[in-house]
Amino acid sequence: MPDDQKQILKKQLWNIANELRGKMDADEFRDYILGFIFYKYLSERMYLYANKLLKQDKLEYSDVDSSSEKGKKILEAIKDEALDKLGYFLRPEDLFHAVAVRGMEESGKKGFILEDLTRILNSITQSTLGTESEDDFDNLFEDLDLGHKKLGRTESDKNALISKVLSHLDKIDFQLENANIDVLGDAYEYLIGQFASGAGKKAGEFYTPQEVSTILAKIVTTGKKRIKNVYDPTCGSGSLLLRVAKEVEDIGGFYGQELNRTTYNLARMNIMLHGVHYKKFDIKQEDTLEKPQHENERFEAIVANPPFSAKWSANPLHLGDDRFSQYGKLAPKSKADFAFIQHMVHHLDENGTMAVVMPHGVLFRGAAEGHIRKHLIEHYNFLDAVIGLPANIFYGTSIPTSILVFKKCRKHSDDILFIDASKEFEKVKNQNILRPEHIEKIILTYQDRKEIEKFSHRATLKEIEENDFNLNIPRYVDMFEEEEPIDIDVVANKIVEIDEGMGDLDKEIAGFCKELGIKSPF
Repeated sequence: MPDDQKQILKKQLWNIANELRGKMDADEFRDYILGFIFYKYLSERMYLYANKLLKQDKLEYSDVDSSSEKGKKILEAIKDEALDKLGYFLRPEDLFHAVAVRGMEESGKKGFILEDLTRILNSITQSTLGTESEDDFDNLFEDLDLGHKKLGRTESDKNALISKVLSHLDKIDFQLENANIDVLGDAYEYLIGQFASGAGKKAGEFYTPQEVSTILAKIVTTGKKRIKNVYDPTCGSGSLLLRVAKEVEDIGGFYGQELNRTTYNLARMNIMLHGVHYKKFDIKQEDTLEKPQHENERFEAIVANPPFSAKWSANPLHLGDDRFSQYGKLAPKSKADFAFIQHMVHHLDENGTMAVVMPHGVLFRGAAEGHIRKHLIEHYNFLDAVIGLPANIFYGTSIPTSILVFKKCRKHSDDILFIDASKEFEKVKNQNILRPEHIEKIILTYQDRKEIEKFSHRATLKEIEENDFNLNIPRYVDMFEEEEPIDIDVVANKIVEIDEGMGDLDKEIAGFCKELGIKSPF
């Protein structure tokens, strides 16, 4: 699909989303519209797959009569195949198109479409019970509360609104039969980004700006066409994991963990919408620091944008945890930044690369954080690069941030690359944006480890030690700009001219005062 058609599709979807927008907050209507899009996606995949199975019988899946004996046998056979191949099952009458048509025909019947739709969404989850895909579909639609009062005052109002949204979506062709394009996945990412831009501080819970995602993804895939696996311990909507997939030909497995239940559901939908088979991803919902869910796994690529300076327990029992025990100290209760770093370093494979977004405080704060930072550099020598990003590029916070890159087997083990990209942005309204040329400059500098005046510097480990392991970027990249010299004689002459001009003006004002018969201030 050409780019202009993609833009049209995105606009169509955003307009449909706005059918709900006037009635609820951005994060609320996000869950509805994205959930409905996902239901349409599952329906169309089911329809295409079932038609493929029925091709030799010259049957369309929508024509199968599920009430007849013959129809029941056909559906049972298709269900067995679908559960293995797709991971779920939908009956012909429960497909999105069929429901959308019924909704518009009978939207005036109180409770009809809402009850029908609720049953169908539950049936998708129930179809996976006892199968390999059960965890991937568990409570996936729990945030779609079709009885929510903000959908309408009466059941009839709610019916009408939902039916209208489904009808609009039904008219859009996501072209799932074309395996070479990812129209739906692209549109879904666009909507998530749009919701993030209007969600304020809440956006940080589920979305990393695509420009930053691109930098992280390109860093961890440098020199690689295939990756065994990728992991994000605070995966949000899963956008970082999917961005990494765009940089390589194949990824063996996608792993993630997310604390927020709603965001966890969004991540699973997002990953499946991008065509990742349910057997190839493992997303868990739990507190990553307190209850890690992938304890025995090691990952070739790790990307993350953890919540900045979040609180955590810092329970002394963690000193017996392999993730933290080698450091002798825990990150402070009020700032879990280094706890996330330690967690990720522990899970990083020997041939892996890890890129994580962090607030600047991790570069220079002392006490326990300074101790951990020193241990990572002096004892392990895992830190490969520090990249300073512009301020105000994340939704919900204007603070400048940095990217820390870690490797266990470093090719350049005698220095750490510092990049100051804080001036590499374009201001768009109230947000700073990284353009492709800014991203390219950062990536090429990292990959070539180039030293560029006022932009990058390879600091030796001795330099780092001499700075007491303080990683504050201005210590290593000199951004000082000399001001143009001031000619004192020119300034003095200018002052004299101004004084003379003021004297003439004072005399003129005094003359006016005399004419008016009032006292002159001069």
